[in-house]
Amino acid sequence: MYRKYTGRGRGFATRGMRTGAALAGAALLLAGCSSGGDSPDDTSSRPVKQQPKEKDPYWVNPDGNAARQAASYAEEGKKDDAELIRRIAEQPVAEWLVPENAEDQARGFTEAAEKADRDALLVVYNIPHRDCGQYSGGGAADGNAYRAFIDQVAQGIGDRHATVVLEPDAVLHLVDNCTPKEFHEERYDLLKGAVEKLKSLKNTKVYLDAGNAGWQNPDALWEPLKRSGVEQADGFAVNVSNFQTTESSTEFGKNLSAKIGNKPFVIDTGRNGNGAYTKGKDPWCNPPGRALGETPTTKTSDPLVDAYLWVKRPGESDGTCRGGPKAGEWWPEYALGLAKAD
Repeated sequence: MYRKYTGRGRGFATRGMRTGAALAGAALLLAGCSSGGDSPDDTSSRPVKQQPKEKDPYWVNPDGNAARQAASYAEEGKKDDAELIRRIAEQPVAEWLVPENAEDQARGFTEAAEKADRDALLVVYNIPHRDCGQYSGGGAADGNAYRAFIDQVAQGIGDRHATVVLEPDAVLHLVDNCTPKEFHEERYDLLKGAVEKLKSLKNTKVYLDAGNAGWQNPDALWEPLKRSGVEQADGFAVNVSNFQTTESSTEFGKNLSAKIGNKPFVIDTGRNGNGAYTKGKDPWCNPPGRALGETPTTKTSDPLVDAYLWVKRPGESDGTCRGGPKAGEWWPEYALGLAKAD
């Protein structure tokens, strides 16, 4: 039943991605296009800032889709909409690396984060036979292409501080047999190799994706996670791109953790404020009435939960369902809906 629960629709949003010098100058760019305001009390056009480092060490991209949308709304005089979108723009969200430009992007994002005295939050999502050919199908052409891609990511990160969420759905689709069996052994090898390569970097943390609480019993996942290298990783990630509540995700994660040496985990809380949608076909895909969840932080209430993160970027489509654009593309109307329901 992977179509019902996996929460795919990861995609890549190429719009608004910046690297190198463009990222370094993003704060100045945004400040320049969002200056002004009708009164000192008007905060709809102020530049976005970093969150307090002790609470949330991850980098806020001042030129992300939400930041630029907020600036656009402010310029159009839509102050209420600008303020709503700022609820997203002011939080750190993960940057999903595009395979065609992985090294430059990894370098650009980590350099920009370092200049802001923050850590970069990255997603690696390029496993061969990705997403079983669904909304976010694709991935590397073969195992060698994937290994070269991981090498490029590692080269781009270097010694800078980064946290990497590794391959959403890749382990889950081994367990539910969505990925053909002839590719299973290769996938285990590729995931384990990716963990080893990224963990060889001086300041990189790695969390291997482990599905979500709406899927099935953790008993089906712990052995495949071990075969994929989770014991060498810093932990695992749950609820990526999904809508399961933080409470259910914590319970799911703790049950799974107990089977793999009490490994810690992170939870994607970007869109889980109202929990999972349960009506209609593909309830995981652009469901209506959802809300932003807990804001990103490393100050959680459970010692096994390393962080609440916004891995799937709120406001980006899950796929061409329920009127949405392609997976990963910015959808301002959906973003407003999430922020309004918060």
